[in-house]
Amino acid sequence: AGGRLRMGTLLSRQSCQARLRSAEGMSLAEFLYPALQAYDFFHLHRHHGCRIQLGGADQMGNIMSGYELVTKMTGTDVFGITVPLITSTTGDKLGKTAGNAVWLNRDKTSPFELYQFFVRQQDNIVEKYLKLFTFLPLEEIDHIMEMHAKEPEKWGPQKRLAAEVTKLVHGREGLESAKRCTKALYYSSMEALEAMSDQELQELFRQAPSAELMLEPGMNVLDLCRKANAIPDGPSGYQKITDGGVSINGIRVTDPETVLILGQHILKNGVSLLRIGKKNYYIIKWLQL
Repeated sequence: AGGRLRMGTLLSRQSCQARLRSAEGMSLAEFLYPALQAYDFFHLHRHHGCRIQLGGADQMGNIMSGYELVTKMTGTDVFGITVPLITSTTGDKLGKTAGNAVWLNRDKTSPFELYQFFVRQQDNIVEKYLKLFTFLPLEEIDHIMEMHAKEPEKWGPQKRLAAEVTKLVHGREGLESAKRCTKALYYSSMEALEAMSDQELQELFRQAPSAELMLEPGMNVLDLCRKANAIPDGPSGYQKITDGGVSINGIRVTDPETVLILGQHILKNGVSLLRIGKKNYYIIKWLQL
């Protein structure tokens, strides 16, 4: 590969020039990256018949290197396609390297997380995203934006964008899952919590510890919090509850001696969602109810 790529061409690329002029300079590994990516294209072409490489606009130089290498080594016509980079509101690139990638794989970005990502988009970008990421007719997008100008508090374009993209990626069930999770988390809907599957609970509260408990006669809120290791032992844990720092299934509990009630503190699906403070969640699964 190295024998087929010309130094002058690599050095003349805008990306290379910018790095060479920067204070940090350019490492040998960075300089050789286009050659490595070009060889990837060649390998995929030779073994899998790949003739098109698709990438962001910032990949133009690397894709050109691949085009040059494959055509010189095989004589076959191959092609490169670049698409506009999607950036955050601060102008930063969205992707793996930047650490802010949005994944199509449900294991990496759940339907709820995907939905919320698009719901949070600002007004100055949402129209562009509706045109880029949905198949809505342009006339309908214009109408959505006109309605938004009259009622901006309803976040109409953001909700429509989130719904269309989530449905496109995860299907109608994925969209319904995202809406259930949204109602459960942001609107404290007990009905939505009861309808959630174990997978949805795990996706919604990825970092939340879970515990399996047996419901004992007379078990109260204080017992639950301690068995879940959600509050410290002693007076400070008791005080945490009386100060209003504990909620169960979205309902604040201030009496530590309150006995747990089926259908209220324990949902029909055998789950309790315990929250300590604003962000610390615990998923409780009740056994042998």
